[in-house]
Amino acid sequence: MSQYRVISRPQAGVLETNKVLRNTYALLAMTLLFSAAAAGVSMSLDLPHPGVIITLVGYFGLLFLTNKFSHSAWGILFVFALTGFMGLTLGPILNLYLKHYANGGQLVATALGGTGLIFVGLSLYALASRKDFSFMGGMLMAGILVAFIAGLIGLFVPMPGLQIAVSAMFILLMSGMILWQTSEIVHGGENNYILATVSLYVAIFNLFTSLLQILGIFSNDD
Repeated sequence: MSQYRVISRPQAGVLETNKVLRNTYALLAMTLLFSAAAAGVSMSLDLPHPGVIITLVGYFGLLFLTNKFSHSAWGILFVFALTGFMGLTLGPILNLYLKHYANGGQLVATALGGTGLIFVGLSLYALASRKDFSFMGGMLMAGILVAFIAGLIGLFVPMPGLQIAVSAMFILLMSGMILWQTSEIVHGGENNYILATVSLYVAIFNLFTSLLQILGIFSNDD
């Protein structure tokens, strides 16, 4: 009789993985919508960009709080605070493209569509193939650090070539992060859906802004 209601380890692992996936994608969808709404509010009010320092302090501060409280309900609150804040910083950037490029709407739509295709395509590949991309973790962290530092340099030393290189690096790195994070969930390396959501959100956000920047640079309108 004790055999009934007993779930084997492999089956329990599959159930746990499916639960983390469902929770991650559900929370990711809600945070993306919330972030988009925040960006819409920022655009409609024509709010100025808060600047690099406030953006970095707000981002890393909220990211720290999200990680610290990732095992409690407070973690969900800080996830929405983080994604809402990033949405507010995105609004002025979108307004800049819409106002200064004759084809600004097309650029934004293309970047958005490209981001969606890349995310869905890579996610489906990681889920369907079930390949283990855990080996990419260290390389991704090192690459992101290098790209981040190069991006900071680009803010103070404007060079189109450097901006293109940094954006291209982030596109590749964020694509890799999507594969890595999805693989971590599938293979049980990540069982906290709050942390998984933040990781995927950051990848999507940076992927979108990097695509948008490259499209803007190569646009015929100056």
